[in-house]
Parts: sequence; C-alpha cells; structure tokens
Amino acid sequence: MSEDRSLPDPGEIVVCTVREITSHGIYVNLDQYDGTNGFLHVSEISTGWVRNIDRVAKVSQKLILKVIRVNRARREIDLSLRQVTNEERRQKVIEWKREERALTIIDAVSKKVGIDDVHVRELRQKLEGEFGTLYASLEAAARKGAEGLSGAGLTDKEAEAIAEIASEKIIPPRYEVGALVEVSSRSPEGIEQVKKTLLAAASTSSAEVRITYAGAPHYRVRITADDYKQAEKAMDAVLEKIKGGVGKHDAFGFKREISRKHGGSS
Repeated sequence: MSEDRSLPDPGEIVVCTVREITSHGIYVNLDQYDGTNGFLHVSEISTGWVRNIDRVAKVSQKLILKVIRVNRARREIDLSLRQVTNEERRQKVIEWKREERALTIIDAVSKKVGIDDVHVRELRQKLEGEFGTLYASLEAAARKGAEGLSGAGLTDKEAEAIAEIASEKIIPPRYEVGALVEVSSRSPEGIEQVKKTLLAAASTSSAEVRITYAGAPHYRVRITADDYKQAEKAMDAVLEKIKGGVGKHDAFGFKREISRKHGGSS
C-alpha cells in the first residue's frame, strides 16, 4: 500500500458518484477520498461496444469501480467498471454500508461526549489503528463493552459512549460450525461411556458447544463463536476429545456440516 492515503492504489475497489457524462467517458468523484476526481473511459465500461453511454449511469448515481492507474503528481485516477467482479462489487457495497453506519455512530458519539472535528479525526485514527477499520472497533464495543476498546487509548468517557451507542446500533456476528458424529461403544456400559465422552468434549472449549442426539449412533455437534477461525479451532478440539474418549474397538467417525453466520450488519 502507498503511504499517500489521500489517493487510492491501483487495484483498489472504490465507491464513486457520477459527476459528468460525456461521449468519451464518465467523470466521477471518489466518495471515500474526499471527492477526489476520477475518470471512467468508455473502453473500460464494458467488454463490448457501448452504444449509448447515458444508459450506463446517471449524474449523482453511485458506481463501484476499480482503480487501474494513478498519476499522483497530477492527481489523476483512471477507473474501470468492466474489471470489477460481482464478488468484488458485493463486498465493496457491504464495506461501504458499514463505513457509513460507523460514521453515523461516531457522529452521535461526538455529540454525546462534546468533542470537535479535530478530536473526532483523532478518535477515528486511534480506532482504525487498533482495529483496522472503524466498523470493526464498533463491533468490538458492541460485543465486549467499553473494555473491548481498552487498547485504543481512548478516555473512559469516549469508550463508554461508543459502547453504549454501538450496542444499540450493531449486532455483532456469530459464526456456527457443525458436524454429525458417529460414536458407539461395545462395552457393557457403552451408552454411559459415550455420554461421559460427549460431556467431557463439550467442556473443552470456551466457545459455545451444543451436542444433541440425532438417532443412535449419531450425535450432532454445533459450535458458535465470535469468529470463524475460533469456531473451527473449537470444533477440532471437540472432535479430537471425542475420538480420544472411545476405545480402539469402538466406532468413531464424523461428517462436517454447513457453516452459518448469525447477526452482523451488511
């Protein structure tokens, strides 16, 4: 990434507002770069021939574009529509909506705490420096309260105001992973042994673990955590614990099930 963040880098996906439409292309403003000017040449609109450029966009319309060239000396930015994939467009829309929501929350915080624009910028820099994005910091505050912001160097008043408002506006995502486990024992006390093994496995993780009966000899394991990697790590630990709890002549196997995401804002 370039050190000059007043301009985007080549390959970056940006949100733009159409400013002017001409026969040779579309002039836009880059929303996330203080309205910096950019240009979408007609050749970068579509892989085919564009018969009527007015049908592509209207003035004031939002477009998701890819930066293909940046002349930093002249502050000229060339953009592409045809090089943006559907997935890139979808992810950028989510990111942009989250950023807009985060800015609205920070504005409410500034009014509640009574800080000026200079201090708001400093507040944002601290949060983005600690969490990567402003929205990620608000998710942490919504999930853990003011303590979730302890590493950002905020005052208690600022952290408490952010946590209070974020908890009202944001539902932090939770990730769920699952597996259908087959486990049985040939021991005379096999059923009790399986129950003990499953109970012991359920207590191995700080994540939320649910094990339910799915018809002998099958059991369904569902694990919910704050992030996907944490949920996967917990699942690996639970499955390993179950496997270790059965005898060498007993049966053990599992089949992973579809993962799910709950909550969160898009």
